[in-house]
Amino acid sequence: MAGVNKAIIVGNLGRDPEVRYTPDGTAVANFSVATSENWTDKQTGEKREKTEWHRIVAWRRLGEICGEYLSKGSQVYVEGKLQTRSWEQDGVTRYTTEIYANTVQFLGGKGGGGGSRPASNQAADQGYPEPPMADTQDDDIPF
Repeated sequence: MAGVNKAIIVGNLGRDPEVRYTPDGTAVANFSVATSENWTDKQTGEKREKTEWHRIVAWRRLGEICGEYLSKGSQVYVEGKLQTRSWEQDGVTRYTTEIYANTVQFLGGKGGGGGSRPASNQAADQGYPEPPMADTQDDDIPF
């Protein structure tokens, strides 16, 4: 029986997607998405929040669409598979785990929608810096 490698997240972009092209012209978009969980500490009664950052990679036309329609703060649903890659830097092997997206749904329009900002969108403003990535006001979506 084959294994299952599936990741599903809903969160907000920490910065605008970065779209690059391989030498053969294939588009690849890289962006990070923050997901947050909130709870109340039972001992202190204090409200707590934990933010996780996820690196997303979208290839081909999906990557081009992400680059065109997503921006910092956009809320998205991402579905894909986890993939870990490694490289050598200064004699040290480094690793990163990314979600290779096969589905990206734009939620709430560009900039996270109208009205109030979702709490998870405030993560970067509240001392949860976005990790560095390795190596238009149009709200209409064309599909």
